[in-house]
Amino acid sequence: MSDDAPPRRIWLCADDYGLSPGVNRAIRDLIERGRLNATSVMVVGPSIGRDEVRALESAAADSPRCAIGLHVTLTAPFSPLTMHFRPTDGGIFLPFPKLLRAGLLRRLDPELVYDELMLQLAAFGELFGRAPDFVDGHQHAQLFPGVRDAFLTAVKEAAPDAWVRQGGRRQPLARRLGAPKALVLDILSAQFRRRASRADIAFNPGFAGAYDFTRQPDFSALMHQFLDELPEDGLIMCHPGFVDDVLISLDPLTVQREHEHAFLGSEHFPRLLAANKVTLG
Repeated sequence: MSDDAPPRRIWLCADDYGLSPGVNRAIRDLIERGRLNATSVMVVGPSIGRDEVRALESAAADSPRCAIGLHVTLTAPFSPLTMHFRPTDGGIFLPFPKLLRAGLLRRLDPELVYDELMLQLAAFGELFGRAPDFVDGHQHAQLFPGVRDAFLTAVKEAAPDAWVRQGGRRQPLARRLGAPKALVLDILSAQFRRRASRADIAFNPGFAGAYDFTRQPDFSALMHQFLDELPEDGLIMCHPGFVDDVLISLDPLTVQREHEHAFLGSEHFPRLLAANKVTLG
């Protein structure tokens, strides 16, 4: 990139608003400080309601370009909003691996998926008084076979002006092969992009943010990698949060959320953006 080129504007999206009070508080803190410009909301999460919505809208009030989206949730340990959703395990969604397997084996009923997505979109509308700016998926469920067509149909019907998240990267093949988790997202996203294009639904042109949370790597080093070759309007997902009892009871990603929050809230982060000629503004 030449020195006189304008900065690339990207989306930095914090997932999981509504998961726990500590996650909500961390996301609002970073939005207020201009360190995020998007967050996606879990309407089936235990920590979402009028007060949490008002607090989020207040945090975003001084950041008019902060997008608020729906984080469609179809995996455990959360429960469907529709009474008839199947398959479930003891009344809750299937775990991520089982849902993906069911999709690959064509064991998901698109009509049941569509009904659940429409209800989650309606719940967002009731909470915020409007449609979401974008729609993505918890654990990337929107990309799964058996889900993606119902997902795109529901978005087109209930949120026609929203864009959707795809998880493909623009990187050399050698680098893509070195990150198995991200490579799976690349493969799933190829079909998703084709279907979104046919439906005339906009999507982010590039994606970053997938990594092995269990190893608790240096998040600052990861952000260097995420920014590399990310195009204009590309998206980086992140998961900042403060650990609390609700989070511990629901999600294995705990302490690493605090590491993400610490880096994004530090003075190193804006310097990294500037060095890479990237802006969230």
